[in-house]
Amino acid sequence: MKLRSPLTAGTLFLFASANVLAFCHAWNFTHFSTDIKPRTDQPEELSRIERLKVLLTGVENPKPVNEVYPDFPYETINLASPNGRLEAWYSVLPNAKGCVALFHGYTGNKAKLLHEAENFRQLGYSTLLVDFSGNGGSEGNQCTVGYREAFDVAAAFQFLQQQNPELPVCLYGISMGAVAILRSQSELGIRPTASIIECPYGSLLETTQIRFHSMGVPDFPLANLLLFWGGVQNGFWPFKVDSRDYARRVTAPTLLLYGLDDARVTRQETDDIFDALGGPKDRHYFAGVGHEPYYVLHLETWRNKISGFLEQYVTRQSEV
Repeated sequence: MKLRSPLTAGTLFLFASANVLAFCHAWNFTHFSTDIKPRTDQPEELSRIERLKVLLTGVENPKPVNEVYPDFPYETINLASPNGRLEAWYSVLPNAKGCVALFHGYTGNKAKLLHEAENFRQLGYSTLLVDFSGNGGSEGNQCTVGYREAFDVAAAFQFLQQQNPELPVCLYGISMGAVAILRSQSELGIRPTASIIECPYGSLLETTQIRFHSMGVPDFPLANLLLFWGGVQNGFWPFKVDSRDYARRVTAPTLLLYGLDDARVTRQETDDIFDALGGPKDRHYFAGVGHEPYYVLHLETWRNKISGFLEQYVTRQSEV
């Protein structure tokens, strides 16, 4: 018995330490700070010493701030969401074909989507750029990487429907924003005319595991513990956040875009999501780009895929 005691005590200590570490990482990952500090670099950009520091202390995750503003006409509006007050930039075009609501990714904000918004305006669509709860000018500091953000998507969609019930409403989202769009249709029942989603992750567990891989650290059991404590802290079961399951209940026309060099989302995840989509669908995979805006290297192709998709599923349908 005496021989087993040190081993038992050591095992309990490691288990407790792993849980404390995961609890702290989960909090830092899902709650933005108000401190004015540089954000921690992406895992692959860190040195070994910096990675070790991040593993021991967690990431620096200041609240994203909008630092640039539209150079096209717009008004700043507030939307009511179950997550709190949302800030959005609403730009109305005369005789618009419809309206597109745009949603950013993790640690992003609506200012990150100004180029995309201008593209939709040039195609004849009014735009609504939204800060998810906790981001930019919106209330709070919490982020659930697509789960609760789905309520923000629904709030924006309902606002646009109320503005002009006759106009088509489309959704555009990147990464976390794309996952929130899928969940809002699957579990909250919204019905957009069409959706354009870029690089949605397969599941919250997979995207967490990939982050640990990027740090050069085995994902088990830390990724599972981080997800568990993140769910406890934020009031949902993160192991059920899966874009494949959401996609099966999505019936609106969907365009799925993906970069073949993406280090955050695998091609298999992307293929699975596309195969699962329940409605009309199209996709395009861009060579030589990762988890980043595709228009930087493939501007014409990106524009043409979006304009062709909207022409087929929005403009023509409106004319029928």
